[in-house]
Amino acid sequence: MAFYRQIGAVPPKRHTQHRDASGALYYEELMGEEGFSGASSLLYHRGLPPAILGSTVWDLGDQSTVPNHPLRHRHLRLPLLFPDEVSADVVTGRRLLLANADVRISYVVANTSSPLYRNGIGDELIYIESGSGTVETVFGSLAVGQGDQVIIPRATTHRWTGELKAYVIESSGHIAPPKRYLSKYGQLLENSPYCERDLRGPTEPLLVDGTEVDVLVKHRSGGELLGTRLTYATHPFDVVGWDGCVYPYILNISDFEPITGRVHQPPPVHQAFESTNFVVCDFVPRKVDYHPLSIPVPYYHSNVDSEEIMFYAGGNYEARRGSGIEQASVSVHPGGYAHGPQPGAYERSIGAEFFDELAVMVDTFRPLQLGEGALACEDPAYAFTWVRR
Repeated sequence: MAFYRQIGAVPPKRHTQHRDASGALYYEELMGEEGFSGASSLLYHRGLPPAILGSTVWDLGDQSTVPNHPLRHRHLRLPLLFPDEVSADVVTGRRLLLANADVRISYVVANTSSPLYRNGIGDELIYIESGSGTVETVFGSLAVGQGDQVIIPRATTHRWTGELKAYVIESSGHIAPPKRYLSKYGQLLENSPYCERDLRGPTEPLLVDGTEVDVLVKHRSGGELLGTRLTYATHPFDVVGWDGCVYPYILNISDFEPITGRVHQPPPVHQAFESTNFVVCDFVPRKVDYHPLSIPVPYYHSNVDSEEIMFYAGGNYEARRGSGIEQASVSVHPGGYAHGPQPGAYERSIGAEFFDELAVMVDTFRPLQLGEGALACEDPAYAFTWVRR
């Protein structure tokens, strides 16, 4: 995140000696983006950050994808992926839904704690559909609950606890507020639908003792997605203090303030985050259009340059009524192919004053392929629900 935080014990000046009560040096680690030219944080460790005892293969499971071919709109019924008897955690239990070179979208119903994990490819946004728990990180811990959008920066070692239903967006770059919401120095502007007061970050260090500690690392080589299990000499949660502008934080979707107008507003007004070749939008309960002749549901549209992926997180999404869409459904609307309200929704919305709907949308600018999770839970009838019967 762009604004500065300081947690725990740090020296008065960076890159200078920092010692414990016995006189032993702490080890400074720079976690920085864009080489040494972007945002960064400095972390002070009790142990040596690179010290590992072993490196072995971590099998990521089925990460294969297939094209959306023949081309059609798709409805994914995510609850089908996790029967009650299945045991899973937020890291290793993810079922891959959709992916391209820029983003990977997964879903998981977790009922057990995860191993320590680090994504070495890019940032992650984890939307908590329901449940409660904790994400423990090298920066400190954060309590998580329903509606939280948890941003985990690239290369942040962390683990998840608690029973959680989570929609996971893995970027191949960084995830941040849209540039149009920010001043040239990174402050969220008055026209932003949220501000720094809405963001929650760690408040104190998290110190854990341990030796020979495994961390699962996701990385790439030549475009291939790989997993490695690194065994660290000492526990990575040994940071006594840190400061800077890179750290995990949370925006709860209920703190996103909707922008409305006299006539229907386009999806960019719902944008919450941006990344490399995709954006994330939050659709929240809101008053709708107040022009006397307005039609509150979206007009039909062809996303000629993007794919529209909607995760239905709560309420009643008016435009999809009658299509089979329900809680924890995902709709896949590929680029260059018109979509919009289901039959009857266009007319039915006239006169509406309020929509009680909650959804997280990912719009990509390159085509997505279908993962094993999508193939396992598709409702094949959805593509044909626009035909009046």
